[in-house]
Amino acid sequence: MTENVLEVEGLRKAFSGKTAVDGVSFSLRAGGSLAVVGESGSGKTTTARMLVGLEIPDAGRIGVEGRDRSRVPRGRRARLARAREIQMVFQDPYLSLDPRISVSECVEESLRLHFAMDRQARRARRDELLERVGLGEREAAALPRRLSGGQRQRVAIARALATEPKVLILDEATSALDVSIQAQILDLLARIRRTLDIAYLFITHDLALVRHAADDIVVLYRGKVVEAGPTEQVLAAPQHPYTRLLLHSVPRPGWDPVQIAADRRALQEIM
Repeated sequence: MTENVLEVEGLRKAFSGKTAVDGVSFSLRAGGSLAVVGESGSGKTTTARMLVGLEIPDAGRIGVEGRDRSRVPRGRRARLARAREIQMVFQDPYLSLDPRISVSECVEESLRLHFAMDRQARRARRDELLERVGLGEREAAALPRRLSGGQRQRVAIARALATEPKVLILDEATSALDVSIQAQILDLLARIRRTLDIAYLFITHDLALVRHAADDIVVLYRGKVVEAGPTEQVLAAPQHPYTRLLLHSVPRPGWDPVQIAADRRALQEIM
């Protein structure tokens, strides 16, 4: 049986007395792919921020390969070790890239921070990472503003991979891209996953992406898990009214507004 690389138990987080995440639990197997889905305000991004260490849980446990990372690490070495375990790629990579330095310097900076390498080894590793995500010498020498959205997302992925993470969180990482570019990024991620055996956690509202990229799915509504299981099973026969509402809200052949209204009524009754 494949071991879980990430285990989340009873995560809770509130802001100004309002609960954003309420008892969220799930696991992600090594080399697996899990999608956390829900509408805006469902708690999915807050959950991701707690996993990566940008928010501190009010309660609950986060474990990576059996190691508890729920507590704030002490000391620089502990903080860097924690950061290497889980990396995150954001929706808008431009906001997470330093506009003053080139792409190659961006990736090299991550290597310099996390690993003791001489200059030659660091540059060789940098070039390897950029080649892995499909970026050449021209893109490596460019500033982020000179790149397209898809190219900037590739830079963000290369920088995240530089730390050799166990888990890569992708927070709406393709939602701002054109459909054709989305497909290219998803294909790139699939190839990286096969090669490196890295685990992915997708944070998304895009069920089309979930169908093609995630083995398992967790559905959040108002900060709580309302349904979870294998993606194919959940999307083919959703049990919770909110999951059905998400599916029925996407126009497609057989789209039925009457069914959407019925799902909304059922959701109000149970919540």
